Amino acid sequence: MTTTATRTLITGASSGLGAEMARQLAAHGEDLALCARRTERLEELRAEILAAHPERRVAIAALDVTDHEAVTAVTQALREELGGLDRYVVNAGLGKGAAIGTGRADANRETAMTNFLGALAQCEAAMEVFRDQGHGHLVMVSSMSAMRGMPKSMTTYAATKAGVAHLAEGIRTELHGTPLAKKIQVTVLYPGYIASEMNEKVQQSTPLMASTEKGVKAMVAAIEKRVDSACVPALPWAPMSVVMKHAPLPVLKKLI
Repeated sequence: MTTTATRTLITGASSGLGAEMARQLAAHGEDLALCARRTERLEELRAEILAAHPERRVAIAALDVTDHEAVTAVTQALREELGGLDRYVVNAGLGKGAAIGTGRADANRETAMTNFLGALAQCEAAMEVFRDQGHGHLVMVSSMSAMRGMPKSMTTYAATKAGVAHLAEGIRTELHGTPLAKKIQVTVLYPGYIASEMNEKVQQSTPLMASTEKGVKAMVAAIEKRVDSACVPALPWAPMSVVMKHAPLPVLKKLI
C-alpha cells in the first residue's frame, strides 16, 4: 500500500506529550502508529483524531517498552499495517525516582529500565526498519534535565535523559559521511517544563511551565524541520541550556 502522508510511530502516546504530538501531527497531515501500555486511552485518542481528521490512518498497539522482543514485533507489525514507517518518536518514559541511597532503588531502577533500556530497544527497532527501507527520521525525546546531573528525585531521570541523547547522537555520528546520512535523520529534543501527567507536581512550583499545546507545538515544529537538536520551547530553554551547562555548582543548585 502506498501513501503520500508521513507515517509516524509514537511510543508513550496514551497521554501527555505523546498524545498531543499525535493530535498535532495528524492535523499536519500525518498518518500515525500509536503505542502505549494503556490501550483504552489509545482507542479514545484514535476516535478523537479520526473524528477531526477522517482522512487520516491511525493504527494502535499495546506496548511495554521494557519488553524488548515486543518492541521489535510491534514495530514491524505497525510498519506492515501502514505500509512503512517514515518517523519513529522515542517518547515513552517514566519520571519516578528518589535520592540515591535512600531506600528507593526500585523506583530508580524502574526509571532506568524504561527510559534508557526501553529507548535502546526502540532505537534498535526503528533503525532496523530505516536501514531496510533506506530512509527514516528518528526522534529522541530527551529533557532539559540532561544538561547537568540533577539532585534528589531527578538524579536517575536526568542521567537516563543524558544517556538517550548520547545514544541518538551516536547514531547520527555513525551515519555522518555515509550514503544514508541524507536519508536517515536523527533529531534530539530537549523539552523544558511542559505541562503533562508526568510533571503535575512541578506545575505548582514554577512560572516557566508551558501549556501542553504550546510546548508540543514547539516540539512538532522542530520535528518537522528535522533539526539535529532543539531545546523546546526555545525561550527560555535555549539560553537556559548554556547557563545549565556552564554554571558553577552553587549557582546551578539555586536554579534547580
